[in-house]
Amino acid sequence: MSTPKWPEWWAWELELSPHVLKRMVDRGFSEVDLREMLEHATGLRPDTTPGRWVAETRHVRRDWEVVIEPDDDARRQVVVTA
Repeated sequence: MSTPKWPEWWAWELELSPHVLKRMVDRGFSEVDLREMLEHATGLRPDTTPGRWVAETRHVRRDWEVVIEPDDDARRQVVVTA
């Protein structure tokens, strides 16, 4: 299996939105879990919302999707939800 080619913004620092912070509590995962999910992501595709991307990953033996919106001005990846 080939390794996906990640965009430049993939290496930018993460910023967690208020929405994902609530989801972390609701769904029982931590910031460390989220960072690990993104570190081991297997795919990336455009989201239905322009400017957002969906990272395909796994956590606790289940498939997960993490929605990210790159912020070019701040050079950060804003994690919208998971």
